[in-house]
Amino acid sequence: MIDYIKGKIIELTPTYTVVENSGIGYMIQISLQTFSALENRSDVTIYIHHYLREDDEQFYGFSSKDERELFRLIISVSGIGVSTAQMMLSSMSSDEIRNAIISEDINRIKSIKGIGTKTAQRLILELKDKIVKGGGTGGSVIFSAGTNAVVEEATTALVLLGFTKTNVNKAITAVLKENPSANLETIIKMSLKRL
Repeated sequence: MIDYIKGKIIELTPTYTVVENSGIGYMIQISLQTFSALENRSDVTIYIHHYLREDDEQFYGFSSKDERELFRLIISVSGIGVSTAQMMLSSMSSDEIRNAIISEDINRIKSIKGIGTKTAQRLILELKDKIVKGGGTGGSVIFSAGTNAVVEEATTALVLLGFTKTNVNKAITAVLKENPSANLETIIKMSLKRL
């Protein structure tokens, strides 16, 4: 399996790029996020998702592992294919997508071309808990593996205090964005200020 391709950009458009490596030109489908990151660069490293079906073989490329992991998480939802996932990543940033799912913002998700109410609801239903636990992130995880247990403990404590799980998740996410290495006590104190 190909993890990344490193080489020179031969052609760059908002939907695909051609990267040359060792005399071979790889045509790679990209999102607008990746397009923006690759503009004005010649030597690049593009993280690859190899899409293979009976009648189709494509490379989907991303400027970061984080974007690629979110793409893979999105296509794991039943009824959502690579084209829809690419459209999502072209319409919003990775953080905006995660925040919309965590905050259950159906209207924000529905604003993406090709996504209706049922698909938006399914995205939220299937991905919210995974994203809160750090799924769909690459190198810069929302919650690192070491903090997962702390996050779960903080969530349980705040829910027992009478706050809704949705609001608790939003508060904890915001706290950990500001202070990724926060301990349990700090997470609870700072989250209480936001609730």
